[in-house]
Amino acid sequence: MPAINMRDLRAALPRHARLIGLDPGARIIGVALSDVSLMLASPYGAIPRGKLAANAAEIARIAKKEGAGGLVAGLPISMDGSFGPAAQAAKDWALAVSQATGLPLALWDERLSSAAVNRMMIAADLSRAKRAKAVDAAAAAYMLQAALDASAGPA
Repeated sequence: MPAINMRDLRAALPRHARLIGLDPGARIIGVALSDVSLMLASPYGAIPRGKLAANAAEIARIAKKEGAGGLVAGLPISMDGSFGPAAQAAKDWALAVSQATGLPLALWDERLSSAAVNRMMIAADLSRAKRAKAVDAAAAAYMLQAALDASAGPA
């Protein structure tokens, strides 16, 4: 299943379907969930990165439980805007998850999402241990919120 743009993904969703935001890291996959109106993204949790089939099954379970109809995966484009090895690996992984779950996928530039979330958590005076537990899901929510905001129609 090929990736589609964010506006097309929104338009293709069934009424009241949510979106799952995924921030695939080397060890942890941050997971976020939109509300049914596709206006607000919230951290949902984190999944240990493992075999694709197991990760896809867990994402499909979350989608079924929460009524999600699509995926938005973070794409770590290089700071100069180039599409490097990390972006290609994230794209390949996200496409495979989309195929395995049967859920449509949009890719979203997530440059610096983890860094921005870490800065906010430091400003909120969270300890390093608390930040480590929450940063992946919060980065997924940050990325998903940016995608929701950018793809929303005129108010």
